[in-house]
Parts: sequence; structure tokens; C-alpha cells
Amino acid sequence: MPRYDLIERLTSTCRELEQQLIVLREQLGQLRLLSGRVFTLPTIEKSKEHDPLSSIEVVQRVGHEAHQAAVAHFTRLFIQQQSEKTSTKAAIRLPGALCYSVTEYQYQQTSTLLERINQLKLTLEHIISVESELPSAQRFEWVHRHIPGLLTLNAYRAITQPETPDTVRFGWANKQIVKNLSRQQVLDMLEKSLNAGRAVPPWTKEQWAGRVEQEINDVQSLPESARLKIKRPVKVQPVARVWYQAQQKQVQYACPSPLIVLCRQETGETPPELGELLNYDADNIRHRYKPEAQPLRLIIPRLHLYCET
Repeated sequence: MPRYDLIERLTSTCRELEQQLIVLREQLGQLRLLSGRVFTLPTIEKSKEHDPLSSIEVVQRVGHEAHQAAVAHFTRLFIQQQSEKTSTKAAIRLPGALCYSVTEYQYQQTSTLLERINQLKLTLEHIISVESELPSAQRFEWVHRHIPGLLTLNAYRAITQPETPDTVRFGWANKQIVKNLSRQQVLDMLEKSLNAGRAVPPWTKEQWAGRVEQEINDVQSLPESARLKIKRPVKVQPVARVWYQAQQKQVQYACPSPLIVLCRQETGETPPELGELLNYDADNIRHRYKPEAQPLRLIIPRLHLYCET
């Protein structure tokens, strides 16, 4: 059981994060908005978190409307701040970028505030994921006992502040989580699951144990030198591609929240050109380069575990 002082740090860190985000909302409201574009994505309803997405229709908001949507997004930390129909398991994303005109003092003030907010987010995630020493299944109950309704994904997400970009363009990224494993590592993982002695709906405890035992037998039948990998698709995500002309360099950022660009016009800095995020259509994806897929054989479907053939 986590110590009392850790619980105190958990609640005080969350309180300070909430307060600092309110300060950010007020501070950004005092700056002159040069340009802003955010793209509202469809909300995902409860029980539809795992439905495949073949298309995503975006709604563009610009100017002051984009600013209002962004600060509401930054300060959304609790379930109570969203519709009861909206899934709490699915990530709420608002890709886009906001560019503000700032003096040197305002630049330092806002940059320091963003650094503090991002540090609090890192601290909160470390307390929950590492210092609590709780398995993932128990973390949810522990966090919500002390901070009811906390949307941890929203609380963890850093706010990105690119420095003097020339253009910010948006697109979609299709990714996969790939993890290479040895035969013994997979067996250890399955043995741990078996020894946990739990039921996984819709199966009873005994039925689930039987399924895991069969999976162990399937892996044991492979040669010791078998090259195994978990290859799990991740849902398509919006990204920002930021171009720096002077360095002739492009940096790609995950874009679950609007980027904030602070432009010191008095020193000659100019606001970046902001692109548009088009609707996602899985049937019309163009790959710049798509390497030939490696032949793989599916071993355990629920784990997305494959064996190289």
C-alpha cells in the first residue's frame, strides 16, 4: 500500500497542476493572438473505444474560437468536465497550433510557466506509474480514490512549445508497437498470467487458466531460437510536422494538444505558416515509403504475438 506521504504528494501535485493550468489560461488570454488553428475530432462514446476507425472527420476552428477551444482542452482534467456519453478510456485529442505575439518579458514568463506545468505532469505520472509500486490494474482504483474523476491521459500530456518554427503542418500517423521477445520471456509472461489465478470475462477462472495453459504449450512447441515479437497496431493519431528553415530540419511531434508558439515580433521573429489537417480516410493513404513486410506467423492473437517464419 502506498505511503501516506506519497498520497499527499499525489493530491498536492494534482492541485498545483490544476492551478497552474488556470494561470496559463489567464496568461494566454492576455496575449495578442496572431494566428490559431485547431481541429476538433469526433468524440468517442462509451463502449466504442476499440471500434476500428476507417475515417475521421475534423472540424476546423480558427482565431479566437481556436484559442477558446485550446484553453478549454488544456484545463480539462476531470471526467466531470465532459459529457456522460463520452468514453473515459479513449484519448481526447485536439490537434492544432496557436501563435501569440509576446514581449521578451512575456516570453520568459509564459515559457517558465509551460516548463513548470510540464514538470508537474511528469511528476504526477511518475508518482502514479512508478512510485506507487502498484500493478496497472490497481492504479486506477488508487488514483480515483484520492482524486475522483481524474483523466490521467489528459493530466500526463505535455504541452509542446516549438521554438521559432517557419511552418507547422498537420497529418495522420499510422503506427505499430513492436517489441522483440525471446521464447523464454514469453513463457515467463504467460506463467505469471497463469499464476495470477484470475478470471477474464467472459471466461471463468478455470476456463481462462485452460486457455493460458494452451498458449504456454503453443510457445513451448517452438524452437528455443524462435524469434518472437509483439506487433500491435495503434490507432491512427494526428501529428504536427514542424519545419525550421535555418536548420533545414523537420521535426515531427505527436499532436494530441495544440502547440503553443510564442513570437517575439519586436526582435524580428515572424509567425509560422499554419497548415490544415484534412479528414482521415484509411482507403486513400499514400505512403512515401513502405518497406516490404516481414513474413510472420500469428501465435497468440490476444497478445498480437507473432513468430518470424
